[in-house]
Amino acid sequence: MKLVGERRALASAVFAFYFLAYGMLVMSGALPPEFSKAFAAIAGVYGLAFFALVAGYFWARWYAVGVGLYGVITAGVGMWQLGTEPVLVFLGGTHLAATLLLWGNAMSAPYDGQTAWREKLHMDDNAVQRLGRSVIRAGVSLPFVLLYALAPRLLRLSYWSGFALVVAVVLVFTALTHLVLGDSAPASIARSLVLAAACAAPSMEFSMASPAKAAPRSIRPRASR
Repeated sequence: MKLVGERRALASAVFAFYFLAYGMLVMSGALPPEFSKAFAAIAGVYGLAFFALVAGYFWARWYAVGVGLYGVITAGVGMWQLGTEPVLVFLGGTHLAATLLLWGNAMSAPYDGQTAWREKLHMDDNAVQRLGRSVIRAGVSLPFVLLYALAPRLLRLSYWSGFALVVAVVLVFTALTHLVLGDSAPASIARSLVLAAACAAPSMEFSMASPAKAAPRSIRPRASR
């Protein structure tokens, strides 16, 4: 299945939809003020994916795939915790569709498959693959980092404490991915541990920031004999 232009248009429409949805929530004033920055940042993530795909930047497909995987992960964790809510099914389905529409060698031709930028940056095929994986990981992690940095403290602590439960799955999946793609075992395990630590760090920070305090014991002076 080729249909490169049609697939790009459909994927771009998905990211444009979420850019407008988050942007309208921010501009309508329906959100509490403490949520505005976080939602505006997520709108910017989707807006960048849409603009980059339409503009034809060589890194656009990688970044958009990462953002799509972010939506799939978010919907998957949400359905695991809350069940198959229609909103979560729609969220995961649209992001998964956008990711699959951009996948494959046919879709790489208008973006990272071009030779002009490779020659300009003096990059061979191995370097291009490493760069692509890095950009995809950046697209996946950027929304999480922005939410953790800008969301209210109570929300981000509960959000990340639930997400930290899937650290083991992320660790195994990432290690297998790097091994299949040809990385060495130590490098694969090291990168997976870094990703797992990044996911678990907020929960660790929460547990360290709120230690259990023992009840103070009353100290009574001894009676003098």
